[in-house]
Amino acid sequence: MEERFFATIIQCFFIALGVVIGGAFIGSIGAFASGEPPLTLMGRIAKSLRIWAIVAAIGGTFDVISNFERGIMEGSTMDIVKQIIIIITAMGGVQVALLIIEWLIQEELT
Repeated sequence: MEERFFATIIQCFFIALGVVIGGAFIGSIGAFASGEPPLTLMGRIAKSLRIWAIVAAIGGTFDVISNFERGIMEGSTMDIVKQIIIIITAMGGVQVALLIIEWLIQEELT
């Protein structure tokens, strides 16, 4: 595998992690300003940002779809495997972010 692929995997992981943690923290500031409990709302925001963090990490859905199409039509299974690894890595970043937020707010996010 090439060196650029490993850099992409690391970036996807941390982009997904940053979207969830950053969105939850900034969203909880809005909850505090409006008089709602910020830690409770932080958990709700983090759960609702999961899919958007994955989409942001992989760079949008059209690139992934075109890579899957290229892999199927041209018989390049390596492109399909790479995209699946990138998506799984982004999911891992989201799960780590949810774990960090669970530790912070001392509630279980399901």
